[in-house]
This record gives sequence, structure tokens and C-alpha cells, in this order.
Amino acid sequence: MRESRRFPIPEGLEGMRADAALAKLIGISRAKAADLCMAGDVEMDGAAVAKSDRLEAGGWIDVMMPAPEEPLIPKEELVEGMDVLYADDDVICVHKPVGVAAHPTLGWEGPTVIGGLRAAGYQLADAGPTERKGIVHRLDVGTSGVMVVAASERAYSQLKAAFKERTVTKTYHAVVQGLPDPIVGTIDAPIGRHPSSGWKFAVVDDGKHAVTHYKLLEAFREASLLEVHLETGRTHQIRVHMAATGHPCVGDPMYGCDPNLAKRLRLVRQWLHAVTLGFAHPGTGKYFEVSAPYPDDLRFALEELRG
Repeated sequence: MRESRRFPIPEGLEGMRADAALAKLIGISRAKAADLCMAGDVEMDGAAVAKSDRLEAGGWIDVMMPAPEEPLIPKEELVEGMDVLYADDDVICVHKPVGVAAHPTLGWEGPTVIGGLRAAGYQLADAGPTERKGIVHRLDVGTSGVMVVAASERAYSQLKAAFKERTVTKTYHAVVQGLPDPIVGTIDAPIGRHPSSGWKFAVVDDGKHAVTHYKLLEAFREASLLEVHLETGRTHQIRVHMAATGHPCVGDPMYGCDPNLAKRLRLVRQWLHAVTLGFAHPGTGKYFEVSAPYPDDLRFALEELRG
């Protein structure tokens, strides 16, 4: 239910645009504040306020408050192919299959790690937003591999800090097209939104700092198996960095793979797998490591490349 609320305009907002000031005043995004202004839901001293109008200190602003958004509630259903690799009172380590999201998001109606764990009876930490309680990191829907989920509050706090401070060991295996040169290297290139395709990412000058380390494990005629370690954790980081070097992940059409090679290997997603995750266990403080084997589709493609 919507309600009208009145706010005094403090001196600190004097001369500020209405949308920017409203965002600060009532704690919503500037875009939502602009929408309220354009809908005629904001008045200053009885007169309608446009989003670009400047506020005057000492006056009053009336806002028809937006209805609260319904929280995304994870679907609680068992997830086919998702295995629990390890579980205790603090952490749950899972092998996330391809086609499964870490948690619900707007527009995603498929299975999630959270929903699968809850359906299986696992207790997750209460910390975090409703739709992703216990989630401390994510894997892309199209990437398989090991994930850790917090089962306790202390685990959530400690693991979030560990990922932020980059003390978690994250090891991926990727099959990329061609042979990288050098065969052991570091890609240090900023990543941001693609300049012409907002649903993609790219190496861009004003992007966020991103560092990827790789080394060759096995070379084939058309592709290479790499071990990859992430120093940072940007969205699509491995896929973007490898594509930027001219060696996209096999089976990744979003970032320029050869569709004929992917078809021959029967791949309908990128050959990318989170193999190992290592961290200080929140309960014992000791280093703890868990690994996930290759799923069938990646193993088949690898064997095809080996001939």
C-alpha cells in the first residue's frame, strides 16, 4: 500500500536536483526518485516537482511513497545434478551444475543453489538479502564447479571478508581455442560493460581492475587446457580475458568461440569449470579445500580433443 509522507528540506540539500536529493532523503535509487517525479508523486510546498528542479532549504517536500517491493523468495525444489561435496554446521560445499543460478534474480525462473539446498533440508545462514541468504560468491549459470555456501552467521561474515580480501584460493580449468603465448602468463586488464552490448563485458579503459593468472596443462591441435587462478572476481572475468587475448573459451559464442568446433565437441556452453576452492574454515581456522570433478559434457569434449 502506498502512503504520502512529508519531509523537511535540510540546508545540505539546498540547490540539489530533486531526483538526487530525493534519493538521499528517503533512501531510494536516483532512477526511482526520477520516476516518482515524472509520475507526479512529488510536490514541494504544494507544487509538482520535476526531476531536474532544484530544492530550496527550509521548505517541505511531499512524496507519495512507492509500494515496497516483494522480496524474491527462492524456489525450494531439488536440483537435478547438484551434489553436496561437504557439509557441516558452518559451510556447505556443492558441485553446481550448468544451468543452475546461485540464487534467484529478476527474470530467472530456473533452479538455484539456494532453492536446492533448502529443498534438501539444509539450514543456511540468515545473513544477507532474502533472495540470497548464505551466498558469499557466485558462479555463472553457464559455469559448473565448486561453490561454498554459509550455513552459520560467523561463516557468512568470515567468508564474505575472505572473498573481499582475496584470501580464498579459486582454481578453474578452461579449454580455450588455440595455444596461448606465453603458455604461462598473467592478464592484467580492466573489465567493464561492453560499449555496444550491455549484456556483455569487455576489456575497457574505465573498467574495474581485473587480474587473471593461467598456465598450460595440455595442448591439442585446436585448443588448450589451462589452469586458471583469479586474483580478482569480475563478472565473466576468465571468459572476457581469454577472449581479449584471442583465445576464447571453447563453446562460448558470447565471446567469439568457433561454433563449428563447439558443435563437433557437442558443447552447448563454455568449457569452464571451477575445480577447487580453498579457504580458512570458519569453525577451525585451518585451511580447507574442496574439489569438484569434471561433469560429463566437459569430460566428453576433452576426450574428443585428445582424439
